[in-house]
Amino acid sequence: MSKKYDVYAIGNALVDYEIEVDDAFLTNNGVEKALMTLVDADRQKELIEAVQGKIKAKQGGGSAANTIIAVSKLGGKGYYSCKVAADEDGKVYLKDLTDNGLDTNLDINNLPEGITGKCLVMVSPDTERTMNTYLGITSDYSTSELKKESLVEAKFLFIEGYLVTSPTGLEAMKEAKAIAQANGVKVSLTFSDPSMVKYFKDQMKEVVGESIDLLFCNEEEAMLFTDTETVGEAREALKKVAKIFAITQGKNGAMIWDGETFIDIEPYSVTAVDSNGAGDMFSGAFLYAITNGHNYASAGKLASKAASTVVGKFGPRLSAETLLQLKSEVFT
Repeated sequence: MSKKYDVYAIGNALVDYEIEVDDAFLTNNGVEKALMTLVDADRQKELIEAVQGKIKAKQGGGSAANTIIAVSKLGGKGYYSCKVAADEDGKVYLKDLTDNGLDTNLDINNLPEGITGKCLVMVSPDTERTMNTYLGITSDYSTSELKKESLVEAKFLFIEGYLVTSPTGLEAMKEAKAIAQANGVKVSLTFSDPSMVKYFKDQMKEVVGESIDLLFCNEEEAMLFTDTETVGEAREALKKVAKIFAITQGKNGAMIWDGETFIDIEPYSVTAVDSNGAGDMFSGAFLYAITNGHNYASAGKLASKAASTVVGKFGPRLSAETLLQLKSEVFT
């Protein structure tokens, strides 16, 4: 049976502020490097004032949004379920989704009052990205934002790990998974960030449950989730909870467990500028490929190439032209 959507994604809707900073800025402002840290509105306002003049770009973002937009730009059909407010950022965010060809639960005439979430993406000279996020109205993301009639029309559900920080978000993750499993929709999850596994491991285990169809993580997240000391140990432990998984390894490429064997994905050489969005891009390209008839090895190759390309520029996204060119290079 044909499905309307390749991927139905759920996640935090955030407007990304891309900022160039040095290590001294992070130290002087008490920002913990290379992690995603949740902050309140006052703290974020203080940091925005401190980085005036350093902001490179401002655009719609959030991990799952970056992933599902990559799916769409590659030629797939995506749906994004999220929550924004009736402020300027919220309207810009909704326009960004529709301009990128996505269907969504958002209605321009029925957005709630509040503040749309923002993420300060601070990129240091070594290309590490440090994020300070004020969730705003997306902290109330809940089962109310799920649209069952659209979810059941997808081949894959994609769940953003960042949702575990909120009780209502956690319930939405579990409910979306339950709906998907009851209706033959495969379930994919990204751990999103080491801090999500480190500080919300119990909640993440609730979402994973007995098994998940497809898991995306990096080496640190894999070891944290499985309480292991090496990637080798972690990947063996992950076999027990994920039918298929991809462990990204930065400049060393990635490894994929396809349910029977491990596939090593070669890295692509790139001069790194900004690591923000690399994992999101990997997930998006991989999901596009496997929902459009390609095998796991080919999907991993496209995902690795797209992730490497996005690391070579500022910002977490690539143009449709660039992605279609990468697709033609890998699949011809």
